[in-house]
Amino acid sequence: MVYAFFVGHWLLSVLFQSVFQHRYAAHKMYTMGPRTERVVHFLAWLVQGSSFLDPRGYAILHREHHAFSDTERDPHTPWLHQNAFSMMWKTKKRYSDLAHRRIEPEARFDGDVPSWPWLESFADAWPTRIAFGTAYSLFYFAFATHWWQLALMLPFHFVMGPVHGAIVNWCGHKYGYVNFDNGDKSRNTLPFDFVTMGELFQNNHHKYGASPDFAARWFEIDPGWQVLRVLAWARIVTVRTPQRAVYPEALPKAA
Repeated sequence: MVYAFFVGHWLLSVLFQSVFQHRYAAHKMYTMGPRTERVVHFLAWLVQGSSFLDPRGYAILHREHHAFSDTERDPHTPWLHQNAFSMMWKTKKRYSDLAHRRIEPEARFDGDVPSWPWLESFADAWPTRIAFGTAYSLFYFAFATHWWQLALMLPFHFVMGPVHGAIVNWCGHKYGYVNFDNGDKSRNTLPFDFVTMGELFQNNHHKYGASPDFAARWFEIDPGWQVLRVLAWARIVTVRTPQRAVYPEALPKAA
């Protein structure tokens, strides 16, 4: 039961981060009605729990990442840091400053993001985050069968959002293969990204930032896009860009 909870929480958390904060808040790859947006916004908070990310802060940070990819102004390039912890600490500081409006970004990176001030304030409050952490802990105390499940698996639930970001931004710009020359160091880490629901197709995404399908070649599978296809088929959302962008012939290059 502990393993099922861990895997389920991981996949649902990263799916909402990819589909809501990334593809919707940052890029507006699809549209949905105001009531549906409220439901998805609420579910994203409920699933992500203690590591819920403010949509505006996330969107601005991600737009900056695209504009300044792998340069000194990139908020989370791995090439300016010795390890992922250093990179994510810098990312955390800038995200926090943006989310709490301690700094203002360039105007071109702001605006057109889902906003629910009451929920975002409640989600960001320490009592709320601690309550989620307590709930995760109680589950593990009740069902864990080995000490290391408490010591190693439980802490991941507290910070799943930042862990997802660390994996995507570190691995997606250091390890894997290249389909396109984007002028940066973005990579496709996995041809079937079951770990982060499509987010590790960084090279494809940096080439076609408006495409809701992060896969580009015939053997690549983006699970997040498959979920969006189902939601579009059910008329819950409307995809704004073509279901599958017309990509030029892409030959694999040395990573």
